[in-house]
Amino acid sequence: MKISELTQGTGNVEIEAEIVGIEDTREINKMGRNLRVANATIRDDSGTMTLVLWNDAIDKVREGSKIKITNGYVNTWQSKLQLTLGKFGKMEVL
Repeated sequence: MKISELTQGTGNVEIEAEIVGIEDTREINKMGRNLRVANATIRDDSGTMTLVLWNDAIDKVREGSKIKITNGYVNTWQSKLQLTLGKFGKMEVL
């Protein structure tokens, strides 16, 4: 798949991309659990998109990292599309 093909609700996303930027990590409390979250901007030859990174996934990548996402899904946050791994997705650093 390519970033340009992704739309709200797309599931089972398999994509390779490069991380071109990572925002500062934020700490949130979700249902009584303290979690870390950071938004990364990913790019392929068709466009860019936000990738939501949680907890340990944040520490695995840096700007310039090439990644492969398997079983990701697309949702919307504040009217912007974002790719997330969810419970079943995987991210591999290439």
